[in-house]
Amino acid sequence: MTDAYRRAGVDIDAGNRAVELMRDAVRSTYGPEVLAGIGAFGGLYDAARLCGAHAPVLVASTDGVGTKTRIAMAVGRLEGLGHDIVNHCINDILVQGARPLFFLDYVAMARLDPQAVASIVAGCAQACRAAGCALLGGETAEMPGVYAPGELDVAGTIVGWVERERLIDGASVAPGDAVVGLPSSGLHTNGYSLARHVFAGVPWDAVYPELGRPLAEVLLEPHVSYLPHLEALWAAGVEVKAMAHITGGGFLENIPRVLPEGTGVRLRAGSWEVPPIFTLIRRLGGVDEREMFRVFNMGIGMVLVIPAAQVSRAFQAVPGARAIGEVVAWDGRAPRVELAAGSEQP
Repeated sequence: MTDAYRRAGVDIDAGNRAVELMRDAVRSTYGPEVLAGIGAFGGLYDAARLCGAHAPVLVASTDGVGTKTRIAMAVGRLEGLGHDIVNHCINDILVQGARPLFFLDYVAMARLDPQAVASIVAGCAQACRAAGCALLGGETAEMPGVYAPGELDVAGTIVGWVERERLIDGASVAPGDAVVGLPSSGLHTNGYSLARHVFAGVPWDAVYPELGRPLAEVLLEPHVSYLPHLEALWAAGVEVKAMAHITGGGFLENIPRVLPEGTGVRLRAGSWEVPPIFTLIRRLGGVDEREMFRVFNMGIGMVLVIPAAQVSRAFQAVPGARAIGEVVAWDGRAPRVELAAGSEQP
C-alpha cells in the first residue's frame, strides 16, 4: 500500500502543495543576509548585518494567536492571522527596544488545507516585509487526533536585536513620569475565549448598531505593529523609559512587569475612547470593569512611560497617542495599577 499514511490522516502531497503555494511570498521577505530559507532544514541568516553594531544584544520571543483562529476558520478569513502573529511578536521584543531580524512561523491543523496555510503565511510575509524582517522558515504540521477537524493553531518565533546601551528596561522610571497609550485596532490576539463565550450563538455576520459592521469583521481586525510608532518617537528624540505590550493579562498584569520597585501607575479611566466592541462585551457578558482591564487591551495596545515634559513632543510624533495616566509611588499594599476616574481627552 502506498497511501497508508494518507489513510491514517496525513497527506504528504498536501504539505508539498502548501510549500509551493507559499514559496514566492516567503522569498519576497528575503534580503542578501538570508543565505538559506524555505526548503532548508535550518534557516541561515548572515550575522554580518550586526558587524557595525557596538554591543548587539539578541532579543527573542515566541507566542501564538490563540482562539482567534476559531473565528477566522468559521468565516474563512485567514490571512489576517499571519499579520496577527508577526505583529504580536514584533511588539513583544519592541518593548525592550529591539528591532526584528527574522521570524519563524508554525501552522498546524488536523487535515492540511494547502490554500489555508498559504493564506496565513502570505499574511506573515506581508507583515514581515512591512517591518523589514525576513520570514526565514517555519513548520506546517498535519496532526490528526491532536487537533479537532476544522481547527488550526498559529504560532511564531521572532529574533531581533538592540544595542546594549539602548535596551529599555524601565530602570529609570520614577513617580511623575507620564503614561502614554497607543491605540489598538481591537482585541488584537487576546481575550477571544471570553469574547466567543459572550457571543455564543450569535451569527458572525450579525451587525450590532454600535459596531456598524459584521461582528466577525470587528473581531478579526489584525494586531497592530507599533514599530513605526516607536521609530517616529525615537526620531523625535522622545525618551521612552519603559513599554508594556498589552496582551494576555491586560493592563493589570502587563504594566507591572516593566516597573521598578516602589512605583505603580494610576490610569485615568475615560482619558481615551474605548472602542465599542469592548463596551458591548462588557454589557452582554456582565463583565466587571476591573476584569475587562485584566483581560482586554480596552483600545490601548501599547503603554509607554516617558518624561512628563515630553508628552507634547510625543503627540506631535504620533498623533494618535493619548496621555492615559502617570507613574506614582507604590507602597506594596495598594493595587500596583490603579484605575482612577478621569476626563476624556479632546
